[in-house]
Amino acid sequence: MQRIRSVALVFFVSFAALSLAGCGYNDIQARDEAVKAAFSEISNQYQRRADLIPNLVETVKGAADFEKETLEAVVEARSRATSIEVTPELANDPAALQKFMDAQGQLSSALSRLFAVAEAYPQLRATDAFRDLQAQIEGTENRITVARGRYIETVQGYNTLVRSFPAVLTAKVIGAEPKPTFEARAGVGDEPPEVRF
Repeated sequence: MQRIRSVALVFFVSFAALSLAGCGYNDIQARDEAVKAAFSEISNQYQRRADLIPNLVETVKGAADFEKETLEAVVEARSRATSIEVTPELANDPAALQKFMDAQGQLSSALSRLFAVAEAYPQLRATDAFRDLQAQIEGTENRITVARGRYIETVQGYNTLVRSFPAVLTAKVIGAEPKPTFEARAGVGDEPPEVRF
């Protein structure tokens, strides 16, 4: 009788261990951390861009008769974009994530307008400081695009996992919900500047 209990206990523990290994808990945690890391990379790149803007504004102010409205739009857009507190939880709140992305899109749009207007100022474009800052901002915009692409892929992997069996059962128990991703929205700032000849 004791031997049967021992065998049953070993069988039960083995079954429980195998069941837990296949429940997806560890995978959900790993993917959640990957989403947070990918979002952190995006926010780092946005911060890098925001840090370059004051130097750009000061450089452009040196150009005689540069359009004041364009500079003010950049400064205001930067202020809105940096006023949003960026935390890992932001990636879990669709409304907050959209507000963050809208503010970043408006800043991108304001910078695009500034660079388009700067084309009319050859003395500004000829300065090393302006060219250097423009190249750094353009490089940062490319990094943002890459980071957003990685984030979208990471969220897709996470969302697929928490919606797939058997991990969906574990996800329901621990409250792991699908995460929002970026959506392009017309009129928010991702449109290219209008160029007139």
